[in-house]
Amino acid sequence: MLERWFQLRQRGTTVATEVRAGAATFLTMAYILFVNPQILSQAGMPAEDVAVATALSACVATLVMGLWAGFPFALAPGMGLNAYFAFGVVKGMGVSWQVALAAVFVEGLIFLFLIGGVRTRLLAAIPAPLKVATMAGIGLFLAVIGLQNAGLVVDDPATLVRLGDLGEPAALLALGGVLLTAALLARRVPGAILLGIAAVTGAAWLSGVAAPPAAVFSLPSLPRQTFLAFDLQHLATWRIVPVVLAFLFVDVFDTAGTLIGVGRLAGFTDEDENLPGAERAFTADAVGTTVGALLGTSTVTTYVESGAGVEEGGRTGLTAVVTALLFLLALFFVPLLAAVPPAATAPALVVVGAMMMSAARDLDWARPDEGIPAFLTVAAMPFTYSIANGICLGVVSWVVVKVLAGKPREVHPLMAVLAVLLVVFYGWLALTPPAG
Repeated sequence: MLERWFQLRQRGTTVATEVRAGAATFLTMAYILFVNPQILSQAGMPAEDVAVATALSACVATLVMGLWAGFPFALAPGMGLNAYFAFGVVKGMGVSWQVALAAVFVEGLIFLFLIGGVRTRLLAAIPAPLKVATMAGIGLFLAVIGLQNAGLVVDDPATLVRLGDLGEPAALLALGGVLLTAALLARRVPGAILLGIAAVTGAAWLSGVAAPPAAVFSLPSLPRQTFLAFDLQHLATWRIVPVVLAFLFVDVFDTAGTLIGVGRLAGFTDEDENLPGAERAFTADAVGTTVGALLGTSTVTTYVESGAGVEEGGRTGLTAVVTALLFLLALFFVPLLAAVPPAATAPALVVVGAMMMSAARDLDWARPDEGIPAFLTVAAMPFTYSIANGICLGVVSWVVVKVLAGKPREVHPLMAVLAVLLVVFYGWLALTPPAG
């Protein structure tokens, strides 16, 4: 049955490989189960309800991705989008979290019912060099997240970032995890990334760097205060319309960037760097966002950490199904998952980032009209901590450079329209008072 549904042999994989890949993806993104409630609680939302909504929305969206779209990609409430929800909308604009949830719900419906293949056409209009750059940029972005989680890179008021304290045991464990995982991959050991996570977790528990779980099992409860709590009555105001558009804009480009980058890593893209079946993947994202708003969480999006499962060998929707089921099971094993330290999952992100950076070799760096917009795409993702910002800067710079270089015919009409809309959008952001 699994063979017929997921076409495992056709994609050169096995059930065991898909299970390992699904577990690797889950472990690298399980942090969202704890981080998302922490952030949304700042907006006055009950943390326990948000934790359950996070797990359930991730489970539903990832199931749709696996069973309907057939891709090994996982989804969950997006980082950055949850911060905008809490600090930009609720605290910054002074609206209730119920109204903000309504904005997310409406955005999800718009994203779900975009007609005429608009989502796929948008993805196809992005030129191949920017798609290649997106994969490389996501690789750097993942590496920065991993190094930050490991404490190997820390913030500095004078130089922005600097090397962390190598005397910290957690940083040393993470660095050792990177080297161990790389060595296992070089030896082609099955489950290398998962083994690296397990090894560092065990070492952290035994050495006292991280506390072992005090318990393994806990009984969850369904959301009570956040379920169907969104306020549509107070949504119909011009003040909230830009919020809905902002959620939609970031959701579309975050998803597009991840689909391009991780899809290319998995070998799913065609000769034009397009992703066959992308429309179904977009639908999974939109369904996740809509369901998440019903349950009580911010926008759901496709996670770049899916690259960990792809690098582990995941090639079908079975990987996503395994990840989805683990999100469901996570509701019963929160104490165990909470005990997995960031230093254990950081090596997986760094190693996958290194793999994705290999895309940079396919760029024509000798052509400034393509190389420089591609470089801006790559650089903006880690330095602005946003996949969407990287793609947007790449799109605008591509159009402007091509036109000024006397090559307007190389600009897709949809790209030109998109560039204008992006300039207007970022102009609106610049004129909007900061959250405070």
